Amino acid sequence: MRSILYIVLLVIFQSCASQAKPILIDSEMETNVKENLAYYLYYPEDYEEEPDKDFPILLFLHGGGESGDSLVTVKRNGPPKLIVQGKKFPFLILAPQNPNEKKWWNTRAVKQLLDSVVNKNRIDKRRIYLTGLSRGGGAAWEMAVQYPDTFAAMAVVCGMTPLPYASWINRDMPIWVFHGEKDKSIPIEESETMVAKLKEMGYEVIFTKYPNVGHSAWIKAYETEALYDWFMNQELK
Repeated sequence: MRSILYIVLLVIFQSCASQAKPILIDSEMETNVKENLAYYLYYPEDYEEEPDKDFPILLFLHGGGESGDSLVTVKRNGPPKLIVQGKKFPFLILAPQNPNEKKWWNTRAVKQLLDSVVNKNRIDKRRIYLTGLSRGGGAAWEMAVQYPDTFAAMAVVCGMTPLPYASWINRDMPIWVFHGEKDKSIPIEESETMVAKLKEMGYEVIFTKYPNVGHSAWIKAYETEALYDWFMNQELK
């Protein structure tokens, strides 16, 4: 009796097993990802004095050390630091803060913020500039890839590069890359490889290497007065 019952159960199990098949379904879900971006917005001193003039704007993306929920840390490096020290710029500067200390920049959110600031101010849309350092440098490269029709020029300091997508960057956009030769956080080979590929494809790239400088190449880079003159000479083509 037991053997008959065993045989019956075995037949039922094998039958069910033979009928079981993987399933592929079609579906969709609308996602809604929110990002709260605190930011500084600098206006040149003649912005109010010339109400009929459209001004350029520079988007600055800080490094990982300035991420978090204390906006004042954004003033530690780059153009915001120079503004605190009294430097005057001929364009607006938008400096948002990445609220996530251990996450990459949400570049889609940054683009939405940039678009909002541009639309609410007297901005020359053909003279929107982009720069970033370290983690922000990587985000700058990413934005150049994702939004090739937005920026007139870009300067990147020791940022990780999207090498496989280099050709997606606007071929008419001038690029200036800075890197310290002794950088142990993001080796200079990261920039060297990217610059070589861009030049091979005919891009206009300036590459400044700093001997005996580590990851803090941004100190010298953003103190380069010629950088801001260079930005002001660029226009979206």
